[in-house]
Amino acid sequence: MKAFVFPGQGAQFVGMGKDLYENSPLAKELFEKANEILGYRITDIMFEGTDEDLRQTKVTQPAVFLHSVISALCMGDEFKPEMTAGHSLGEFSALVAAGALSFEDGLKLVYARAMAMQKACEATPSTMAAIIALPDDKVEEICASIQNEVCVPANYNCPGQIVISGSIEGINQACELMKAAGAKRALPLKVGGAFHSPLMNPAKVELETAINATEIHTPKCPVYQNVDAKPHTNPEEIKKNLVAQLTASVRWTQTVENMIADGATDFTECGPGNVLQGLIKKIDSNVNAHGIA
Repeated sequence: MKAFVFPGQGAQFVGMGKDLYENSPLAKELFEKANEILGYRITDIMFEGTDEDLRQTKVTQPAVFLHSVISALCMGDEFKPEMTAGHSLGEFSALVAAGALSFEDGLKLVYARAMAMQKACEATPSTMAAIIALPDDKVEEICASIQNEVCVPANYNCPGQIVISGSIEGINQACELMKAAGAKRALPLKVGGAFHSPLMNPAKVELETAINATEIHTPKCPVYQNVDAKPHTNPEEIKKNLVAQLTASVRWTQTVENMIADGATDFTECGPGNVLQGLIKKIDSNVNAHGIA
């Protein structure tokens, strides 16, 4: 079975989407529609901006979403997903790809999410860190041991790689404990804030209003969602999971394992970079994982 997967924040790079814009009339039309919806030329930042401009959450999220969705739609007849999934922000791309969200509504929700998250990040300085080569249960135990600070597992990316999220002091304490427990690396990340942690609660309230006001259709194939790693086709369940996702862990390892158990043998990553391909191969080296040919 063919699975299509979509990356999240962090996959962006300057120049992303420029070749699509220049070589595909459909891509150009969709990018221009996006400029109109957003009220500014995001394509200028994507194609020729600086890394710093592109790294702002309010720009990064719609940029990665646009590159991902447009690259999938430009595949034409080759784009026939039997299941989809996305990593964090990529879940919105996966829903558009599966027909649960229109392109316009998907972009508006992603922009609302990005603005709400940026606001939450600015209100409370916070961060994330990648923990390499420590068992999941040990990472969870150390996070739970941090007193009077926020520190939670945020992304279960692949076996031996978890990203933790929380207050700056909480993450600093956890990193020292992780190293002492035998982690190969405990590396603070250059991110705007503590995504997928309780510190995103203010953004969750804003996003819930936007999601509840948006029409979500029954997708044409199952969409595996981050919060429980399970396939969903019920629009009401999809909405609840999208809201919960902001403060819950991204269960990517479990998502890929469940997709493989349900018959996925071929994974195509749509969007900038190749991060998900690498993670999928670490989760199960027997499946075929690649970008768009």
